[in-house]
Amino acid sequence: MIELNKKDFEIKKIKKDLSTEENNNQNLGSKSYQEIMTRPDVVDAKVYKLKSAFVNKSVFITLSYMEDEGRKRPIEIFINSKDLSRSHEYVMLTRLISAVFRRDADVMFILEELQGILDPEGGRFKEGNFYQSLYAEIAEVIERFFYDVGILDKPVNTAISNDGILNDSIESKMGEYNMNNNFKICPSCSNQTLKIENGCDVCIQCGYSKCDK
Repeated sequence: MIELNKKDFEIKKIKKDLSTEENNNQNLGSKSYQEIMTRPDVVDAKVYKLKSAFVNKSVFITLSYMEDEGRKRPIEIFINSKDLSRSHEYVMLTRLISAVFRRDADVMFILEELQGILDPEGGRFKEGNFYQSLYAEIAEVIERFFYDVGILDKPVNTAISNDGILNDSIESKMGEYNMNNNFKICPSCSNQTLKIENGCDVCIQCGYSKCDK
């Protein structure tokens, strides 16, 4: 009788432990589920027209956002164009970027990833700016959207401070402007990093030299 009661007690204890573990797993599952935003029925959105340097047809980018606990967060993106040859690419970008938006992640993450993608044919210039790929252009549109709706604070563009010193952001832009005027596009790596050194064109990015040809 004693052995039977002991065995019966052990069986009940095992069942109790299993039920506790199941409850913990359910709680963990509900917690991870809550980390993914649910799209509201109605959202605010902005539409941007991108005239890309990499594709012939204009690309229309729709970005929506929502209020979440007192702050604005991006919720989804739609990318469309009359160029049907790249429609599968736009669908892929739409789904992946929207999935990142709906997680509680750093919004700068997707911008850094898109800006780091290189076009296999090299970067191109558009309106005085150099872009590494179509994805970098899309990243710029997303960044502009973040500033427009208040997801990110706009950078301060004060030209001169009270003590007569140029603002750091303005100095950096002036440095980029001077570099663009002094350097040419390298025929090897397509970057604007070709300078004249000892009478020869030398690329400070890839090491290309016209005198070596």
